[in-house]
Amino acid sequence: SLFFTENVADQSGVTLHKYTLKDQKREEFLKGIQEAITSHDRKNLLYRSGPTWGIANATAATAKMGDGRLNTSEMKLWVDPKAEYKQIFREGWRYQRDFLYVSNVHGAPWNDVYKWYSPWVEHVRHRTDLNYVVDILGGEVAVGHSYTSGGDFPTLDNNNPAGLLGADFTIVNGFYRIKRILTGENWNPDLRAPLSSPGIDVKEGDYLLEINGIPLTADVDIYSLLEGTANRQIKIKVNATPDLATAKSVTVVPVANETQLRTRAWVEGNRRKVDELSKGQLAYVWIPNTGNGGYEYFNRYYFAQQDKKGAVIDERNNGGGSAADYIVDVLARKLQGYFNSRANDHKPFTTPMSGLWGPKVMIVNERAGSGGDLMPFLFRQAKVGPLVGTRTWGGLVGTWDTPPFIDGGRMVAPRGGFYDVDGKWAVEGEGIAPDIEVHQDPAKVTKGEDPQLEKSVQVALDLLKTQGVTLKPEPAAPIRYKRPQK
Repeated sequence: SLFFTENVADQSGVTLHKYTLKDQKREEFLKGIQEAITSHDRKNLLYRSGPTWGIANATAATAKMGDGRLNTSEMKLWVDPKAEYKQIFREGWRYQRDFLYVSNVHGAPWNDVYKWYSPWVEHVRHRTDLNYVVDILGGEVAVGHSYTSGGDFPTLDNNNPAGLLGADFTIVNGFYRIKRILTGENWNPDLRAPLSSPGIDVKEGDYLLEINGIPLTADVDIYSLLEGTANRQIKIKVNATPDLATAKSVTVVPVANETQLRTRAWVEGNRRKVDELSKGQLAYVWIPNTGNGGYEYFNRYYFAQQDKKGAVIDERNNGGGSAADYIVDVLARKLQGYFNSRANDHKPFTTPMSGLWGPKVMIVNERAGSGGDLMPFLFRQAKVGPLVGTRTWGGLVGTWDTPPFIDGGRMVAPRGGFYDVDGKWAVEGEGIAPDIEVHQDPAKVTKGEDPQLEKSVQVALDLLKTQGVTLKPEPAAPIRYKRPQK
């Protein structure tokens, strides 16, 4: 018999099937599992479904969840930390030797490297120390993505996180005054904004005077009154003047994390700035990574601004993920023609159907890497437009299938290196240099300026003068009627 798994849409885990070679038939054996392995004699099958582990009879036609369930809560394992640390260190050394994308370990004298650092393990007294030593070991390879993380650490549950109100405050006359209220998408759990939710009557400029019955003044740390309030209703009192007696009471629900709210506010601020500086001519699209989130941002923002004459593509701080060839392919599209329409305003359809046909500029910086290195490389190769900013991180290697350590920790040995069409290793360790170098002057940034963004708008507007595309109006109706001549 042969076991194989099937991914089923909208189902947690996979379905395990059993195929009998003699009968040439398959049967559904077990549903909703994460992993399974047969015993050496092929008579038993160990499976996991979420936190549940069990042993099923592999010779049976089918099994059901819960068969042979193991009581893992009573399992105990005695570990000699010193011996385990030595084993993990050696595994890390072997991972770089055996899994790295090239066999020469980038020229490092790998046996000597082991001799250099293995004595350090004798002095390790905590799992954090071991990660430090293993990370230094990986550093000898001089490659991006050689991350070291995790391991057998104590579980620290934070079931009482502090709440955040999604706002910026300033101190005025000894009181907290709301300087800015972040807005989000209140139908989206990750973008719920406490002070701009429906029905919340709080305005920028109001004073926050009380939290849960405790008066708030400048000598009180506002966050000390928000401890343990995340995702719980609290009562605050606000007023247009610092007068607690006439303040109104408002019930709000703080969030545990403002990162997404602040990111969205930054993106929207950039979009508005580009729109203002370009007098409505340029689109702004930020691409946070080249994973699912990046593709979502790109599709959402790029295709929603097709009325613009050009675009500023911002890939600063891009966290990578996958190859962004789809994004660059879309950006590189050229206008090929039109189909007229007699409906409504007679506006023709372009072909390709969707796109921005004018100049495009991409902003890059030192915090964009991996897929964020590849995207500007492809952007330049496709001759889409100039790059503005600073050199990217320079970590263009692929990571997959490096096994975990015995205690769940990880050390990444990059499995795929990138080389160009000329057959030369490229980008890794070098990054992508911009065509126009612009640094973020801290003095200007703290004033709310963005030199890289502002320069990119200027470059795009200059290109509009020579590379702008004006959509052609529908020509006069053609005369195609013909009759044969007598």
